[in-house]
Amino acid sequence: MQIYRNIWLGLPTAGLHWKDAAWLAFGVSLNARALSELVPDGVLLRTSSLDCPLSDYRSEAAALAMDGWLHERFDLESSGAAVTYDASRGGFAFSWGETADPFSDAPP
Repeated sequence: MQIYRNIWLGLPTAGLHWKDAAWLAFGVSLNARALSELVPDGVLLRTSSLDCPLSDYRSEAAALAMDGWLHERFDLESSGAAVTYDASRGGFAFSWGETADPFSDAPP
């Protein structure tokens, strides 16, 4: 799956739920420009699996997992993606740095 210019994401051969694949791709996209500058010839990021405890499952966590891995592996600056637990909102609150409402078709 092409994310940005020469930045590609390979999904597990066993497959993923579409939401997990979309959020993984979003996690790459948060870092795509920086990654493209760092590796101008391009890169294929192969995902072998995505496992998480079902009791805490949130598809958005896939984006944070990919974001964290990219920062660790490529020493990129923080994208600003984060999660906090907000009891007043009834659970986890995700923030995406400068990106607001991912997957929204509304104009910025």
